[in-house]
Amino acid sequence: MSRVSNLTVKPTSLISDFKEITKMRLSLSVVFSSIAGYLLGADVVSVYHILLLSLGGYFMVGASNAFNQIIERDLDALMDRTKFRPIPAGRMSVNSAFLLASLFTIFGIIILYIINPQTAMFGAISIFLYTSAYTPLKTKTPLAVFVGAIPGAIPFMLGWVAATNDFGIEPGTLFMLQFFWQFPHFWAIGWFLHDDYQKAGFNMLPTGKQDKATATQTIMYTVWTIIVSIAPVFGFTGRLQLTILGAVIVGVIGLVMLYYAIQLFKKRTVLSARQLMLASVIYITLVQVVYVADKFIR
Repeated sequence: MSRVSNLTVKPTSLISDFKEITKMRLSLSVVFSSIAGYLLGADVVSVYHILLLSLGGYFMVGASNAFNQIIERDLDALMDRTKFRPIPAGRMSVNSAFLLASLFTIFGIIILYIINPQTAMFGAISIFLYTSAYTPLKTKTPLAVFVGAIPGAIPFMLGWVAATNDFGIEPGTLFMLQFFWQFPHFWAIGWFLHDDYQKAGFNMLPTGKQDKATATQTIMYTVWTIIVSIAPVFGFTGRLQLTILGAVIVGVIGLVMLYYAIQLFKKRTVLSARQLMLASVIYITLVQVVYVADKFIR
């Protein structure tokens, strides 16, 4: 007598696989960034547009992650961190994942186009760069992080474009903030996952090693992140402005992140890399909250 449990798929497994193939936590953090950018750019806040931006943004990021896992399925099977993902673990077929990613791409572009054409364009560029440039470069050169930082920096400025249908100094500044931030963030991840990444041949650290040169570059890009973050206080970033109090708060948060970057340089341990990664996540979240709060409170 066959066991029915072996022939059926539990709903909880389907939900779990959906969350993993679309990287739900990452996708939601991207949606958060987009909403923050929208609130900064909007003269009048539209709940309808926020809902469209959230849904369209999730579809676009989810599609990028699904395409990425299709392309890297054999490499994912080699790493402890990723070998239990739906495709390498055999719980989801490549065809099913491709169908999901394709539908997400189509729905995402359509939904973002309803907001305005520029938002859809930047969303499409993000998917293209992530899947066609960043993903294949990961096994070839550490410069993949620089390429990947471009689609990774789009969400914050995408919200502004969604609110204004315009790209200028303001969304450009938001783009540069998140662009520079990604280097200490991803190099910290690349540091504490270095051994696992090596199993798949991924070159994530700028020197390819957990050395002082990598830590030095991490500090440098942290400093650039802080500089761009407080730039709006000086009044040359158009409608994107920051009060002195807001700039002080952002600066203090930045110094905390810089402290952990310096600790990575001094100790060069897995623990210090994890601490920097956590500090970077807290940093970008708080900066976006401060930016929005500063606009509506002043």
